Amino acid sequence: MLTREQAYAADVFKRVSDFKRNSPNQISRYGAMAHQLPLLIRTAGLVQALTFVAGRKDEGLNQLLNDLAQTIKQDNAEKFVAFSRNAPLPQYLRLTQQTMAALLWYKRFAQSVLDIDPTQAMDQKES
Repeated sequence: MLTREQAYAADVFKRVSDFKRNSPNQISRYGAMAHQLPLLIRTAGLVQALTFVAGRKDEGLNQLLNDLAQTIKQDNAEKFVAFSRNAPLPQYLRLTQQTMAALLWYKRFAQSVLDIDPTQAMDQKES
């Protein structure tokens, strides 16, 4: 039996490795948001951060949300955002904890698999 961290690591590695086949621009957006999203969640809250990213209508960002949703056992990004918006406080707190734990692996693999430099990712401006 795998721990939650082991399960997240294996799932995220597969998803990030599969995403590496996309265009360099999409890879850059995906990796940059993988680095920025945990800070955004800490400062604005889970619902606000997810809604902001979903509202960007960027293919790389949408794929990150879908991947993240599936990693934490949500169907897709749309249902993930809706569930986070409507969840009772205990579920919302647990969902935030799961999201942050999964994002740790997205950050690590964005850096190692996608070759996204975290200092450049933070400097990158949203368009």
